[in-house]
Amino acid sequence: MKTLSRMIRGRCVPIGLCFALTIAPAYAADNQALVRVTLDEAIKMALAYNKSLLATRTSIEQSQHQETTAGLRPNPGLSASWSPLPLFKPDEGLGNYFKDSSGLDIGLSYTIERGGKRGERIRAAKDNTSVTRSQVSDNERTLIFQVTSGFINVQLAESTLELARDNLKSFQNAVDIGESKYKSGGISENDYLKIKLEMLEFETDYEQAQLDRAQNLSDLRQLLGYDSVPADYDVAGAFDYLALSVTLDKLQKLAEENRADLRAAIQSVTAAKSQLSLAESNGVQDLTVSADYVRSPLGGDKTANTAALGLSIPLAIFNRNQGEIARTRVAVKQAELQETSVFGQVMTDVRDAYEGLQRNERIAQHYRSGYLEVSRKSRDISEYAYKRGASSLFDFLDAERSYRATQIGYRQALAAYLLAVEQVRQAVGTRNIP
Repeated sequence: MKTLSRMIRGRCVPIGLCFALTIAPAYAADNQALVRVTLDEAIKMALAYNKSLLATRTSIEQSQHQETTAGLRPNPGLSASWSPLPLFKPDEGLGNYFKDSSGLDIGLSYTIERGGKRGERIRAAKDNTSVTRSQVSDNERTLIFQVTSGFINVQLAESTLELARDNLKSFQNAVDIGESKYKSGGISENDYLKIKLEMLEFETDYEQAQLDRAQNLSDLRQLLGYDSVPADYDVAGAFDYLALSVTLDKLQKLAEENRADLRAAIQSVTAAKSQLSLAESNGVQDLTVSADYVRSPLGGDKTANTAALGLSIPLAIFNRNQGEIARTRVAVKQAELQETSVFGQVMTDVRDAYEGLQRNERIAQHYRSGYLEVSRKSRDISEYAYKRGASSLFDFLDAERSYRATQIGYRQALAAYLLAVEQVRQAVGTRNIP
């Protein structure tokens, strides 16, 4: 997943200070047909159209079909035999031979499952479906975080692009003033060339910002479902500070209630116990009942018509399914250990996300507490003094660089904070944090 590192390569500066950086770039204002997607819409689209998620969801349907298989009863058996049959044509003819010398045996058999096997199979299959549903829900949780992260990266890229465009236009004015001063003898050729060289950085910033925006929109489109939005779509929403007041205890409680992977781990213990019960049931031997009709020749025109009933059951001397029973007992222990491990991981995720939120909020607040305004005033004063010959070129360029670094730093800090908010939501398993 691409992160803020892509934006660090660009060094851009705004011409004005805004704490709320609304994503409404001028380059899209003329296009009324442009598709704009909000964050909520992006999440809904990803859940509906992301092909990887849709493929994962088919595992639920597959598991449901396994429930059908588990509930099937054994098929009855049908057998028929006619013996003895002649290898060569008898002297009395085939018809007389079949009538006077051969017998017919027709039988039906059915296996009666003992030990509650069918019920245990159904219960085990249903428990496995429950685990599968929770695992799919956990994939949805991961996808939502990927979408929100991608959405924020697009917002950061577009804010930086708007920033780069304004800075390029603003510095072009400084270059024009420098050119006028140079022609009038107010500055040396060397100073004028330094200003022109500084222009290259602004142009590079703008080109890099355009690339970042295009790549982040492309990455987000893949998450939404490649065909769900056109190639020239855009995002809509405010790129702004969002206060989130939470406590660690509250977040951990929410995680216990909502984390799908923890729910899947708990259900896996139940499913493992169901497999153990099924293995024990499979150790009970099944009973096979049969009924036969026998027609036997007695010689001449006489035949005997008889019936036979039979019962058979394997003698559980060697194979009592003891190996599978022992294996599933160990599997239950394994599932319980995994549940404990997942619980610890969930609590760790919540704590890490909470600490990250606190740190990134402090950094964002540092910028908002006055540094942005200080950098803007410093730059404006230096620019004003330089245009009137009261300040050197080096002072002006230093103030310009400081302002650029501060402004881009704030945007990156804001994006990092918004990502930290989304990490908290992912860690607790829900976006609805009271």
